[in-house]
Amino acid sequence: MIIKGKVWKFGNNINTDEIIPAKYLNVSDADELAKYCMAGIDQKFSLKISRGDIIVAGKNFGCGSSREHAPLSIKSCGIACVIAVSFARIFFRNCINIGLPISECKDADRIKQGDVIVIDFTAGSIQDLTQGKIYRIIPFPAFMQEIVDAGGLMGYVARKIRK
Repeated sequence: MIIKGKVWKFGNNINTDEIIPAKYLNVSDADELAKYCMAGIDQKFSLKISRGDIIVAGKNFGCGSSREHAPLSIKSCGIACVIAVSFARIFFRNCINIGLPISECKDADRIKQGDVIVIDFTAGSIQDLTQGKIYRIIPFPAFMQEIVDAGGLMGYVARKIRK
């Protein structure tokens, strides 16, 4: 899987309440939830991005509660994937479970706001077209790729049952 997009940069320890503030947790429609993506940091984030853009962050992205609303708001907003130095483990798993590609890159802090990057999840690389640099990521294991390709864990299970 290859994803190309413009980078929106965030720092360390971005928690789930910053990704989707608690006052929006009663929103049940994914399209409505998307409007509040990253509202704890930037109220107008969802209006600034373009479908296919990429979030790049520092250490411990998605820390805090285990709410699935956080990755769902990111995916529904149109963000194609999230790259960070590190993730809270439950957030990482929640992303895969809903089919949002995500990967750790120890050099993510070198990527800048507005850079255009190409992520190859199969080869395990990020090419920063703006800076002319290449960074390594751990390639997606085949089963994780299948889950993301199926749109998430529920789609993956449905495909397995149909087979």
